[in-house]
Amino acid sequence: MSFFSDFKKFLMKGDIVALATAVVIGAAFKTIVDSVVKDVITPIIGLLTGGVDFTKKFISLDGETYASLEAAREAKAAVITYGNLIQAMINFVIVGLFIFLFLRAYEKTKKKEDPKPVAAPKGPTQEELLAEIRDELKKQNK
Repeated sequence: MSFFSDFKKFLMKGDIVALATAVVIGAAFKTIVDSVVKDVITPIIGLLTGGVDFTKKFISLDGETYASLEAAREAKAAVITYGNLIQAMINFVIVGLFIFLFLRAYEKTKKKEDPKPVAAPKGPTQEELLAEIRDELKKQNK
């Protein structure tokens, strides 16, 4: 086989197609979660914290005091933007919560869709078996 036919086989394997589908769905899901974080959750957190924008929080490493992060960057000061870390942790918790809720709902629907196991057919009762044995014995004795 040629290189291209082997490559085509590889690409058309079920695992690769499933992985590609998962990546596309994951990217779409990320867009939704990012919007919820940016447009819904972050304003609520800002309201609860008195309008604090964590992404603007920083520590200047040169010992100078700057009015804002932009001013520190314009001065080319080395800064630790710890607010970005706080915002990333908040985003992580929110994304984790969304994924948890999504998978939980999925599992609940999956349980509802599972068909109930079919009961095994009942065999003959004791009386029926004894009657069959009796009838067989009668046939053999004749």
